[in-house]
Order: sequence, then C-alpha cells, then structure tokens
Amino acid sequence: MRWETLLSAKRLGSASREAQSAARSQFQRDYDRVVFSSPFRRLQNKTQVFPLPGSVFVHNRLTHSLEVASIGRSLGNLLAAELAQRSEPSGMHDLFSMFGSIVSAACLAHDLGNPPFGHSGEKAISRYFSDGNGKCLKTMVSETEWRDLTHFEGNANAFRVLTHQFNGRRAGGYALTYTTLASLVKYPYGADGADEKKWKYGYFSSEKNTFETIAREQGIIRISDQPARYCRHPLVYLVEAADDITYQIMDVEDAHKLKILSDEETQEIMLEFWDKNSKEGASFLALKRETFATVTDANERVSFLRAMLINKLVNECVREFVRNYEDIMNGRFDRSLADALENTSAEGMAHCRKISMDRIYNHPSVIEVELAGYRILGALLDEFAGAAIHPQSHYAQKILALLPEQFRTRPEDTTYTHLQSVLDFISGMTDLYALDLYRTIHGIS
Repeated sequence: MRWETLLSAKRLGSASREAQSAARSQFQRDYDRVVFSSPFRRLQNKTQVFPLPGSVFVHNRLTHSLEVASIGRSLGNLLAAELAQRSEPSGMHDLFSMFGSIVSAACLAHDLGNPPFGHSGEKAISRYFSDGNGKCLKTMVSETEWRDLTHFEGNANAFRVLTHQFNGRRAGGYALTYTTLASLVKYPYGADGADEKKWKYGYFSSEKNTFETIAREQGIIRISDQPARYCRHPLVYLVEAADDITYQIMDVEDAHKLKILSDEETQEIMLEFWDKNSKEGASFLALKRETFATVTDANERVSFLRAMLINKLVNECVREFVRNYEDIMNGRFDRSLADALENTSAEGMAHCRKISMDRIYNHPSVIEVELAGYRILGALLDEFAGAAIHPQSHYAQKILALLPEQFRTRPEDTTYTHLQSVLDFISGMTDLYALDLYRTIHGIS
C-alpha cells in the first residue's frame, strides 16, 4: 500500500474536496465534526465498565474516547517523526504530519456505535435474536443479515453511524474523509468473513458497498473475495493500540479509585511493566523514589505511575510499528501492536488482562449493570421490533410513534431494514434514557 493514496482528503458523500482552511486541516475537521455530533455527546451517559458515577467519578464512554484520542494523537505524531527521520518514503513529510490528527479523529469516533450498558449491551442485542423472542425472525432475512443481527457488533455500528444517510440527513452521514473512516475499521470485513470464535467484524451488510468504495479509493489490499476481506489501513494499528493502552491501564486506575484494588496492588501491577535490572528501569525507579518523597496522596501516586506507563507503551508500540513496517504496508501483519510487545511490557499487559478478568469485569457492580442491560434492552427490542414487523395494531402504531423521524421506515422496506431502524434507535440510547423508556412503557413509576 502507498501513503499517497492512503492519505486522502476526499470525503464520503461529497462530489469534491472541501476548501482548505488556514485554521484546520481536513482531518482536524473530521475531529471537530465528531466532537460536535449528537452520538458523541450521548457517550457521557453510556457505561464504560463500572456503573455511571456516584460519589467517585469513573470512566464513561465519553471520557474513555477522549483519552484514547489523546493517546492516539501521541502515537500518530511519534510515528510521523520516526518515518520522516527514515525518509520512508521520500517527499512525504507534509502528509506524515497529518498522522496525529487522523488517528485522534478515528479514536474519538471508535465507540460511537456501542449500545447502552457497556459490552453487555452488544451481547443483549445479539442474544435477543439468537436465543430470545427475536429468533422467530430468522426466516425473514438473509443468512448474512441474520449474522449481523445475532452477532451485533459495536465496531460495525460505529461505521454505520458515521456513514449511513438517515432520514433527513445528507448523503455520506457525517461526510468524514475516506482516510479517517478507513482508520476506524479494525476488522475490514463483514459478518460473513468474521472468525466464528471472536465474531468481530467491521461493517454490516448494509454498509458493505460503502466500505468497499473507501477501500478501493485508498488502495487497501483485498485479501479474498468469498468472503470479501481486506487488510487493515496502516493507521488502524495506532487506533487499536491507543484503545488497548487506555482501557487496560484506566480500568485498573478506576478499580483503585473504587477500592476494588488496594494501593499496593495497583502500584505493583503498574511497576511490573519495567525491568528493574535494566538501565531504563533503574532510571524510572529513581524518578519514582524522588516523586514519591513529596507526593504522598495515593491517587496522585497511581496517576504518576499511569502517566509514565502510558508514555512507555506509546513509545514501544511505535517501535513495533516501525519494526514491522514492511509487513504492515503489505498487509501481512496479523496482530495488534500491543500483542507484539515483548519482555516485561508483554508480561505486564498479560497480568493486566488477568486482573481485569478476575477482579474487575466480574465485580458484582459490573455484573449488576450487565444483567440490567439484558432485561432492559430485551424488553425494548420486544416492543419495537415487534411493532416494526407487525405495525397494523393500534398499540404498534403508538410504539412506532416514539421512533424519531430519522429512524422511520416505509412499508415496502425489507424486514432487515425495519429491524436495523429499531437497532439504530436503541443502540444510540444512553443508559439512563433506555432505563426511563423501559419504565415508561411498562408503567413503572
């Protein structure tokens, strides 16, 4: 793949490029469009891992996305400096300088498709169709469409939110650049090309043509035809690394603030990333002792370690990108940059994942949110999917009247289109709105 085509300011749905501004590059415009969008604002009331905050403020989807964008910008800028130093390829320095803006914009948008109640919201939607009351709809859609429904994927939904022309909206959705959109797609294939062990994919069948148009324009390598699979846009690896670094480290910090992990446990988890016998490790430990001599607040100590750790991982992920540059540009690199880390960093990431599974993601407060999400989303899908498929009754008409105009469908539309309109509405809800609507429809004051 060639950077000359991978870095394009062409916008989805626009006949021509928009005029350049002295104040903002085209990719900074992408960032701003996401910031000012309604789906982005709604992230403030969507669960990240822990229940939405009470007296202790933990991360929600909005604060998580902002932090991922911040780390993504650092990754992009650092990679640009590395490639410019190598002069690889020559004459591309001005385009490389856009990396930070592109990656941060894609990072900012990466969770826009996540439904309420965290990742359990995805599972709740999928389960409704695979095992719940929605399984009777299987014969009414194609096999590929059924895969979309029974394995609902937040990544694919983010791509739809940004690119689909909803009722009353302009063509191309938010009309982002092809490069930012391509940098967002971690899994460049549909549900028919997904690994059935993970069931991750990058776009619904309804957006397949949109993605393939972008991939062709960007010169992204097509790996197979049946099913259609592409390699990743190179900057996807930086977006993924920013997300991996953020949630692994910040989930631990949140667990510390909620006293799920003690001061000593949290510090030890973060210190494991350094080889204490190396020159780098010795230098860091000296700085830690000097800092801790004056900083006695437990939260501030953890914040210091977190900042140092993120800086370390950012540098190492960029180092892995440069080391695997040829494989990435030729579509042969088949893992994340975080998974490519070595030595103490690899051990530290593995320990973080284990702690997260054992102590964080299975904590009672997290499980309670997940169970509530199953009940609430299942009930809302019962009401709205049932009304969308059988709209003749007076009650169904009242339910459908609650759908905003942008999600309305026509009688002649397919079953899949009707169901997608319902999923567009429900997946875009905040946790609190989903709960309030559930209570309202069921007469619970």
